[in-house]
Formats: sequence, C-alpha cells, structure tokens
Amino acid sequence: MNTEILGVFSIFIITIVLAIPLGKYLAKVFSGDKTLLDPLFNPIEKLIFKVSSINASEEMNWKQHLKAMLGVNFFWFLICFMVLLFQGSLPLNPDNNPSMTADLAFNTAISFLVNCNLQHYSGETGVSYLSQLMLMFLQFVSAGVGIAAAVMVFNAMKERTTEKLGNFYNYFVKSCTRILLPLSALVAIVLVFGGTPMTFEGKDRITSLQGDTVEVSRGPAAAFIGIKHIGTNGGGFFGANSAHPFENPTYLTNAVELWAQMIIPFAMIFALGYYLRKRKLSWIIFGVMTAGFLLLVIPTMNAELAGNPAIEKMGITQSTGAMEGKEVRFGPAVSGFWSIATTVISTGSVNSMHDSAMPMSGTMQLLAMMVNCFYGGCGVGFLNFYIFIILAVFISGLMVGRTPEFLGKKIEAREVKIAAFIAILHPLLILAGTALASYFAANDTAMGYWFSGNATGWLNNPGNHGFSEMLYEYTSSAANNGSGFEGLGDNNPFWNITTGIVLLLSRFLPIIGPLAIAGLLARKKYIPESAGTLKTDTTIFGVMVFAVIAIIAALSFFPALALGPLAEYFTLK
Repeated sequence: MNTEILGVFSIFIITIVLAIPLGKYLAKVFSGDKTLLDPLFNPIEKLIFKVSSINASEEMNWKQHLKAMLGVNFFWFLICFMVLLFQGSLPLNPDNNPSMTADLAFNTAISFLVNCNLQHYSGETGVSYLSQLMLMFLQFVSAGVGIAAAVMVFNAMKERTTEKLGNFYNYFVKSCTRILLPLSALVAIVLVFGGTPMTFEGKDRITSLQGDTVEVSRGPAAAFIGIKHIGTNGGGFFGANSAHPFENPTYLTNAVELWAQMIIPFAMIFALGYYLRKRKLSWIIFGVMTAGFLLLVIPTMNAELAGNPAIEKMGITQSTGAMEGKEVRFGPAVSGFWSIATTVISTGSVNSMHDSAMPMSGTMQLLAMMVNCFYGGCGVGFLNFYIFIILAVFISGLMVGRTPEFLGKKIEAREVKIAAFIAILHPLLILAGTALASYFAANDTAMGYWFSGNATGWLNNPGNHGFSEMLYEYTSSAANNGSGFEGLGDNNPFWNITTGIVLLLSRFLPIIGPLAIAGLLARKKYIPESAGTLKTDTTIFGVMVFAVIAIIAALSFFPALALGPLAEYFTLK
C-alpha cells in the first residue's frame, strides 16, 4: 500500500514540476515571443492561414472572438454528425460497424465537439475507423477552442483599457500546433512502445489458452489516446476506456496517461502568472485548486484502500482494498486517485469502473464535477474559476464597504449578474435533468415510454444507487466530463437528446459568460492600485474564493447527494 501511495505522490509532484516550465512556454507562445519551436511551426501556421484566407494579426473584440468560435464549432458539428450517420457506408470500416441512429449521432457529435466525450456506444462495435479519426480531430480542436478562449480572458486581465483582445484563430491554431500536437505525439509514442495498437487493420482472430476463438479489436488507438488525455477529452477508443489493456497496458502507461491529463490544466494556471507578470496570483489560484483537489482525493483513496465495510462485517479481511471494478495492475490507490483527477480536470477517462466505487468515492467524484473549477479542462477550467473570482471580489467589496475591483477594473452590477447566472446554470442543468429522469423512471409515463422505449429499463440498480447513476450522468454532461457510473441504460432517445442539450448549454454558456465579463472589464478605465485596494494575490483572498465555491456547491448539491451516494454510504455502516 505504501508503494501505491508513493507512486501517486510521485506522479502528482512530477506533474507540478513540469507544469511550471510548460506554463512559461505557453505564455511565450501566446505573447508572440520567440521560442525554440518557431522554425518548425511558423511555416505550418502561415500555410494554414494562407489556405484559409485568415488574417491572424487582425485584433478582435470579445464579440468577434465569440462569433468565430461558435461559427467553426457549428461547421465541425455538421461534418461529424454526417460521418457518424453514414459511417456504415463510408470507407475505413474493416469491421463493418453499422451507422449510428440519428439521436446517437447527435449526442456523440455534440459530446466530442464540446470536449466532453460522453459515450453512449462501445468503440469496438459502435464506430468505424473513419469515425474514430473524425472524433480524434474534434479532440484536438475542442481543446484548442478552450485554450484560445482562456487566452482571450488573459488578455483582458493584462491590458489596462482596450477592446482588442487578440485573434481567436491565431490562439486556436497555435494551441493545436505548438501545444496539443507535440505533447499528444509524445504520449502516443510511449503507448505504442507499451503495447497499444496503432494500425488500420480490423479485428484479429486469436485462439485462447482454453482453445476458444476470440476476435480482438484493434485500430489507430495510440494516436487517439494521446490527444484524449492531453486535450482533457477522455473518450475511449475501446468501450472499457483506460481500463482496457490495449488503451492502458502497464503501470508506466497508466502514470503517463495520468500525467498527460493533468499537465495542461496545471500549466495554464502558471501561464497566467507569466502572462500577466503576476506569478503570486497564479500560485494563489493554484493553491486554492490544489486544496480543493486534496480534500476530494484523500477521502477517495482512503475509502478504496479500506475496502467494503459490508464485507468486513462478514469477517473477511480485504488486504488489497476494494478491488471490484479495478485492474490488478493498478490497484485501489492509483485507481482512486485517477477517479478524482479525471473528474476534477474534466477528462472523464476511467481506469476503473466508477459504478463499483465505494459510496464515499462516488460522492467525491460527483462533487469534483459539481464544483467544476479545480484545475478543470484545457482553458475552460480557469474560465470556471474566473466566475468565482468575480463573485468573491464582489462579496469582499460589500464586506469592507468599497466598490469591488479586480486588477484595476471596477466590478459592477452587469458583470456580477453574468457571473451569478453562470454559477447558477450549472446546478440548474444537473438537478433539472436528474429530476426529469427520476420522474420518468419512477412513473414510466406515456411520454417517458415514447421518448425512451422503457423508462424502468434504464436502471440496473434500484434505490439510492440507481438515483446516483442518473445524477452522475447529468453531472458528467454538465461538467463536460464524459465519465459515467455505467449501470445506466443510456443509449436511447431520452438520454441521447437530453444530455446532448445539456452538453451544448453547459459548454458554450460558461465560455460566453467569462468572455463577456472579460470584454466588459477590458474596456473600462484602469484604476491604479491604492492603499484601499483589495489585494487578490493574498492567502486571505484565496480563502475567500474557496469559501464562495464551497458554499455555492453545498447549497446547490447537498440534497441530491444525500438522496444518492451519501444515503448509500450510511446503509453500509
């Protein structure tokens, strides 16, 4: 057990150490400073802009950023939807997997478009290689969009008074070419040498030791899995995701995949400090996020190492911890750590089955997505945290009787209303969706039957755990996470359409809100710092932000958690 914990600690510390220089590199890239990779990527980027007729040096305001972002996303959605809808008749389909139904294609295209990768299909039988390549493309561009949006907010925080906040296409292309592509290629190379397949051949037929004939799925998995983690996407090439021995063959690949999903979210926070030349502020933000992360991961690892108390009551000692739903090559400690890393960071990949986790672990996994601002996904993690900074500044200003200010700009009613709306939107989408699903599951009404096929057939588990499965599905969708309890029958029109709507609203509105706030603040008159200015790079302010996050999360989600995983936890005692 001590070795397992040492492994987790080492991965975490190595990620932080490497994130600092990567953050400095990111700041240089987006500031336009020279880097060692300029000779390699400058010609590629110039060619991209020339072919697309885009002027990458043209400055944009926040509305123009938003228009460009929404426009390209709509275009990508249409292409992906059509590929999935007709994949059975398209090339690169050696296993002859059928085309998706319209509702499943709708859900899948949106899911990968918004960096969620919620999967209501199994990769072995649900998609062709052409579709996998299309989804892999979306894993690059969705992460690039999130990073580009964050850099626009960085610009608004940096400039004193301006409406021009850089160029969306410039930031987006650089995110893909100079950050996502090299890092994902590095991870893919490690995976290939670890045993992950990288081929366009179809299923391989083998004979097992028992003499049975087995068809084993293959494909261009290594490239897919590299960007899956570097881009905090999380979609599995195979149905079992990173619990599959081809997606995650060894303890080394497990460590690399853990590092890969954490490195850019960590680095983006340090990049903020270098970009603004306010490194102390970035450390305060990182400290708040890390405190929240540790409060979630420590109880989870403890619960998984302790095992199931119901089994202990039977007099059976669980020396290896709670191993149901976990791979023996990883163990409960690393699996517990992964489950919180993947839900905090919004990657959504799994190396164990969350449905088999202890109730306290399930509570922590849900809370990680409900809070949705500790590290977070590529770029958007900081955008979610930015909302809580605005709210904390406003509340602090009220407490001391001063007009709230953040980095020399007054926080006024308009910005606070936007921030409050975005903060309330997240629990609204989760709880409203769960309430609707619970009603249909309990009553199996005519509408529920027509919409879902058979509402009572959704749940493989009754009672509190069944409620947790529905709560988790909408929480994962709203947090752009994509992981699931997987005891839920979710490939039907009801779940495909409702989660698809939640995916759209919970991706773009939380980006639009911070962009709007940043744009409004950027054009305001700069107010020099004085003796009465509230300092936001102090531990006290960090505690204030953490308190705001905790209070909003507790008030919004405690009743739902009490009906689900917490109730299940107390039944085992």
